[in-house]
Amino acid sequence: MRTIVFASNNKHKIEEVKQILNDYEILCLNDIGFTKDIIEDGKTFEENALIKAKEVHEYLKNKNLKYIVIADDTGLCVNALNGAPGVLSARYASDHDDKVNRLKLLEDIKDKDRSAYFECVIAVYYPDGNYKTFSGITKGEITKEEIGDTSFGYDCIFYSNDLNKTFGEASKEEKNSVSHRARALEKMKNEL
Repeated sequence: MRTIVFASNNKHKIEEVKQILNDYEILCLNDIGFTKDIIEDGKTFEENALIKAKEVHEYLKNKNLKYIVIADDTGLCVNALNGAPGVLSARYASDHDDKVNRLKLLEDIKDKDRSAYFECVIAVYYPDGNYKTFSGITKGEITKEEIGDTSFGYDCIFYSNDLNKTFGEASKEEKNSVSHRARALEKMKNEL
């Protein structure tokens, strides 16, 4: 079984990646002993995904480990807010506090167009230093209140056009069948 290092310790993301890339052994940052904070200062999802993937690729190269590295950057883009929160999705109102971020977003789009989409860009760094990126999008709208499981990001306020329910109401299998990350990973899987 081939091994891929996923440049994350986010357990929700790791689960999703393992389900979709089930033909591969998936290692996370903890598994390879990577503890450095990566500064994601890119202006786009692609730039941030590449920053993370390259940093972990260099770490593995210094340890003489030849694994494929993948990294993602993902965000919620609301049309009425010109694509915000976008690359700042995880820190829209406060650093990685999902509830506070959701409440700020709901306040910011009161009486505005609620159409939105999630975008995910996956960067793949190969052991030889070559890289590629893959993008996935899923469309929907922002609900007026939280509906369903509130434990992950904006899922409970994102109504999926594909599922006719919020991601917070969807099972993992349902979400993985239409999610932005799943769509990017499927494109990547075909390439691998």
